[in-house]
Amino acid sequence: MVSIGKPAPAFQLPDQDGKTVSLRDLAGRWVVLYFYPRDDTPGCTVEACEFTAANSSFRGLDAEVFGCSADSASAHQKFIAKHSLGIRLLTDADKKVMKAYGAFGKKVLYGKEAVGIIRSTVLIAPDGTVAHHWAKVKAAGHADHVRAKLVELRGGAPDAAKKSEKKKAKKAKKAARKPAK
Repeated sequence: MVSIGKPAPAFQLPDQDGKTVSLRDLAGRWVVLYFYPRDDTPGCTVEACEFTAANSSFRGLDAEVFGCSADSASAHQKFIAKHSLGIRLLTDADKKVMKAYGAFGKKVLYGKEAVGIIRSTVLIAPDGTVAHHWAKVKAAGHADHVRAKLVELRGGAPDAAKKSEKKKAKKAKKAARKPAK
């Protein structure tokens, strides 16, 4: 299990292309490591697409985003191609890393207790410690919550560009609701 302020459990996992990703190699950067149940399912697709949409913001904050599931590299490649994902997906086939991060275990699914992958996220600081942990998350909107926490932990306010994007999106929605003249 992870605890804020404690060292994040070390990991070495293959990505969708078979390249090894190691926490040690990411030292000095922020790491967003999110765990999800399965490629190309509704909630997992929403989450991956939202992290992809926000990826340039994360890069601007010197953070790298990784999704992690037990799916194979070929499943990850299909998922990435189908949804034009811009994040790297890691395979934890034996679920050892998920267990170390508290992302595998008992959960309630449709009112019944089951054992499986728990949708969760860990934000790892450049020094390798756990900066924040979301033990259970809802897919929709989660990428924005992670980004906001990262901005907060870095000691800044959301950038003006992000605020401007939100204002433009609100205006577009409002304009779309108005009847044509």
